[in-house]
Amino acid sequence: MNTDFPSMSAQTQLHTIIDQIGRTVLGKREQIKMALTCLFAGGHLLIEDIPGIGKTTLAKVLSRAMGLEFRRVQFTSDMLPGDILGSSVFDRNSGGFVFHPGPVFTQVLLADEVNRATPKTQSALLEAMEEGQVTLDGETRRLSAPFFVIATQNPIELAGTYPLPESQLDRFLLRIELGYPDRAAERQLLVGDTSKRQTLAFTRQCLTSQEVLALQKQVDQVHVADAFVEYLQDILAFTRSGTHFYMGLSPRAGLALMQAAKSWAFISGRDFALPEDLQAVLLPVAGHRLRSRDDLAEIPAQQLNSLFQKVPVP
Repeated sequence: MNTDFPSMSAQTQLHTIIDQIGRTVLGKREQIKMALTCLFAGGHLLIEDIPGIGKTTLAKVLSRAMGLEFRRVQFTSDMLPGDILGSSVFDRNSGGFVFHPGPVFTQVLLADEVNRATPKTQSALLEAMEEGQVTLDGETRRLSAPFFVIATQNPIELAGTYPLPESQLDRFLLRIELGYPDRAAERQLLVGDTSKRQTLAFTRQCLTSQEVLALQKQVDQVHVADAFVEYLQDILAFTRSGTHFYMGLSPRAGLALMQAAKSWAFISGRDFALPEDLQAVLLPVAGHRLRSRDDLAEIPAQQLNSLFQKVPVP
């Protein structure tokens, strides 16, 4: 793939990738683009939605189209950190302990129903998500590159769940919802060849892992003007004013907004970011990081969007 972005061939390739994933995840082009934004920004993705919407399917198809190794872990209340990270087992032949890597040693890890695991197990992912490495038995082991966590959780089933703490939520660059398909997409799903769709047999690999890494470097090179930085700082200051939010966005959240906006601009075919790119990723980046000052509850998306519109656009 030509990564002298934004060339016409690279832009065509990105559209091809979105189309490939869209052949399986029907009617969700915006969400697919947001998932790719997260991957190319080098972050991790949280998908919060009801069962049967296509969260797992999106993760599988994305990893296949990107040419990345994929592993899925079903989180449960009795899961231990070693079930994710791996463990050392005594080997009689060698007379020593041999490390058996866990499912985290992959490129795309689907943490399915992550909020069903205990906080101790949830926290086992923190170092892996933040540092791209795992430390066990006094030894640090690097994870594959790229390393992309897609976690899912059901927002309405609270029995037997352990809500993700703020420190864990902050490790996810974006949080999205898939939502119900529109009528046309659902009809195509109902009358289509679902057996092929489930096996992902027709999903074509569009990239290699090395090309994904190259595209992530291209995102880092997307230009941001002084006016863009001023607008971003105005948004951060607005959340910290104490008027609407219990706590404002942290500097790390500001960096997340910057990187996500650059990635959105990159996928949109530009090597420079605009305020509209920041607006596109603002709710997915900030929504799970902010709470209402009045009751500490999460702020509905429509209300949060109205609040952010109070910040003047340069």
